[in-house]
Amino acid sequence: MSNPLQTTNEFVEVFSDIAALARAAAQRFVLLAKEAVALRGVFTVSLSGGSTPKSLYTLMATDPDLRVSIPWPEIHFFFGDERHVSPDNTESNSRMANEAMFQRLSPYGTNVHRINTEQPDAAQAASEYQDDLAEFFNSHRLLVAGVPRFDLIFLGMGPDGHTASLFPHTSALHETDRWMVANWVEKFKAYRITMTFPVLNNAAEVILCVAGFEKASMVREVLERTAHAPQYPVQMVQPSNGIKRWMLDKAAASQLTK
Repeated sequence: MSNPLQTTNEFVEVFSDIAALARAAAQRFVLLAKEAVALRGVFTVSLSGGSTPKSLYTLMATDPDLRVSIPWPEIHFFFGDERHVSPDNTESNSRMANEAMFQRLSPYGTNVHRINTEQPDAAQAASEYQDDLAEFFNSHRLLVAGVPRFDLIFLGMGPDGHTASLFPHTSALHETDRWMVANWVEKFKAYRITMTFPVLNNAAEVILCVAGFEKASMVREVLERTAHAPQYPVQMVQPSNGIKRWMLDKAAASQLTK
């Protein structure tokens, strides 16, 4: 069961465990996909990495009822961020999504827009992906205020409050023009390729899937101990004309008082 708490365009839903969270997220995905395809003939979604989304992707591809209810050929899948590694690397988000979902869907045909992480220059890979976004969203007339408007963006949250690859104290937090950037993350000594807030905050709906006790203190921090200005990257996700939906398992929500 979910426990919806609504404040303006932000919702918080709590589920008993990861399995229940994944099923609810999948059902929301199906609803939004059908609505978008009926309206425009296409559904655009940005995927995230991590163990919780992996459960979701596997469920959508293997549950018979969900699988047949999803209009796969009309969906275009993008990625909100990626590690600058080869696509066969175990750290690759696209590899995870492929193994969990896409390779199981060959009978349907899928439209997957992968970040070219083989590109040695991370900044060039980000620029090329922005070009891909521009070409697709412009050709389908899905730019709003000159920025892609996704039907759905899946995000996660790290224990430090990062989301996508927008980490605390990194330069990408201040990007206002580019849609994709190579963001240097000092603690990993590596670049991460990530969408920026102009795109995230232009989405029709953002779903933050967060699970596990290790996330509980940060969940409470960002949802209950709010300052006048955002302190953590995940708080800067504020869709200007859309919905921000938190989907938490009981463990991640265990320190919430409301």
